[in-house]
Amino acid sequence: MALGTPGPGPGDALTGAMLQITQHAERLAALDEREAAHFREITRRLNEVARQLAQTSDRSGAVHDATARQAALLDALDGIDQQVAALARRLSEITDVKNRDDNAYQPVPGPRWWKLDGPERDEALARLRAWVEHIYRPGYGHVAAGLGPCWDQHPLCLYGLDWLMELWSVLYLAPGRSTALLASQAEWQTRLIPALAHQMHIETTRCEHRVAADRELPPT
Repeated sequence: MALGTPGPGPGDALTGAMLQITQHAERLAALDEREAAHFREITRRLNEVARQLAQTSDRSGAVHDATARQAALLDALDGIDQQVAALARRLSEITDVKNRDDNAYQPVPGPRWWKLDGPERDEALARLRAWVEHIYRPGYGHVAAGLGPCWDQHPLCLYGLDWLMELWSVLYLAPGRSTALLASQAEWQTRLIPALAHQMHIETTRCEHRVAADRELPPT
């Protein structure tokens, strides 16, 4: 500084300081604006990433569900070939049994005892009497002995003896005998015949025919 030239006064120093402060403030404002823009951009990108992740999660969930359904379907199909083969064998066995049964006795239509009369009734009764006299009485001893002589005049006996005769024919006229047929014969002998024989005994010993027969007996 040349001699005789006045130096900067206090006012000039203050002005310079204010100028620097203003410049720094402008730089800080610009920096804040830039950082705020960066923050908004980062926030936007983060939101976009979050949205994409959510979509990916949804797709993953759908893929997972589809995979689970496919796995369940595969589990259900597991062993289906063995099941089909077993079913085919069972159908074959049923067909063989049916073919064997074709040679067995086939029951005839049941007589309509409630409406039969004349020759049709006589024919149906003759067939039933023949079975009673040749199969039932000789073959079933004391069980058959309880059947009263007036059985052909009792509808209960006609209905019962008809199915008894037909069932006997099915069980004992078969060309072969399986385990199931053997069990049916045992049930016939131990349960069906005694039950029906008891019914027919009561029916034919407590009826008006028996009372009339007792009255005709000579006094002892």
